[in-house]
Amino acid sequence: MCSSAAYPLRAAAEALTSADLDARLVECRACPRLVAWREETASTKRAEFRDWQYWGRPVPAFGPADAAMLVVGLAPAAHGGNRTGRMFTGDRAGDVLFEALYDLGLASQATATSRDDGLELYGVRVTAPVHCAPPGNRPTPEERDTCRPWLVRELEELRPRLRSVVVLGAFGWQAVLPTLHEAGWPVPRPRPAFGHGVRTTLAPADGCSAAPLTVFGCYHVSQRNVFTGRLTGEMLREVLAEAARAAGLG
Repeated sequence: MCSSAAYPLRAAAEALTSADLDARLVECRACPRLVAWREETASTKRAEFRDWQYWGRPVPAFGPADAAMLVVGLAPAAHGGNRTGRMFTGDRAGDVLFEALYDLGLASQATATSRDDGLELYGVRVTAPVHCAPPGNRPTPEERDTCRPWLVRELEELRPRLRSVVVLGAFGWQAVLPTLHEAGWPVPRPRPAFGHGVRTTLAPADGCSAAPLTVFGCYHVSQRNVFTGRLTGEMLREVLAEAARAAGLG
């Protein structure tokens, strides 16, 4: 494993495929605070998961490598993705997201409990700008920027077919727009502000014959947003359905 802060930039650039990228990503130890937290959480565990062998490493993206639609969250949950090793798997936020994708015919089942539960995504890939569980669900700007090369390289791999991106929450929005710029899409300045239901269409990426890319803003599927009614299942499905149509999936 590599503890150098330069590791993500070098390793991501050298990745030849999405599978190669994921294999390199799970070895990353570039952010000391995140490494300490993810491993402490994996060791101490939560009482209800005491029989689990926690993943305790960076969590790679999930879904087909040629997806036309990308869903971007914030970071893995300490007892969700950090436990199961799969994005949005094993926590309530994931329950909300995957149920909505299932309702739209974009997932094979409405629940996500473990890496081997049989869940498949159809034309959709799920990722995050930060791949390790952060304390308090709050990555620092420095951690976000250190992790950025992974998402840049992932977007470059997806670029030929990618048609829409759904960004969950303001943190993800602020992380994704400069990342899209680095991956070749011309992002306007000033950058569009985040809001639920906001959308912006980017011209085809540099050096790529792909169609324009539509980026959608959506409130995060956090427990707080769902419990307070700030985000309802209907609101989430509406944004995902629009993104699916933009991606040619519905």
